[in-house]
Amino acid sequence: MIRDDIKAATVTAMKAKDKQRTATLRQISAKIKDRDIEQRTAAKEVPDDELVTAVLQKMAKQRRESITMYVEGNREELAENERAELAIIEEFLPRMMSEEETKAAIANVKASIGAYSVKDMGRIMAELKSRHGAEMDMSRASALVKNSF
Repeated sequence: MIRDDIKAATVTAMKAKDKQRTATLRQISAKIKDRDIEQRTAAKEVPDDELVTAVLQKMAKQRRESITMYVEGNREELAENERAELAIIEEFLPRMMSEEETKAAIANVKASIGAYSVKDMGRIMAELKSRHGAEMDMSRASALVKNSF
C-alpha cells in the first residue's frame, strides 16, 4: 500500500536527518489524514490506494502550478523548493501514461462506447477516469479528447 510506503520513507528520512524530505513526507501524511477525515462522512467508500493517489495527484498539480508562477515571477529559489517537493511526491505516484498511450486509450474508449462527437466528451472522460484515473493526466487527456474530433 502506498500509505505504508510513505510511512516507511518518513522514518527513513527522519533517521537520515533529511529535513526537507521529512517535512514533505509529513505534509503528504497530513493531507492524507485530512482526506481520511473527509471520508468518514462520505456516502461512498473509496479504496485506500485510490484515496492516497488522488491526494498525491492533487499535491503534484499544486506544485506544478506553483513552479510555473514562481518562474514567471523570477523567484527561482522558491521554484527550486517546489521542484524538490514535487520529486518526492512523484516517487509515490504510479507511472503516468505517455501521450501515445493516452491517445490509444482515448481511441479505445471512443470505440467501445460509440462516441463520435464533442457532445460525448463527458462520457468519454468519465470512462477514461474509471479505467485509467490513477495513471493518466486528466487535464492533458481532456485536451487530447477535444482535438480528436
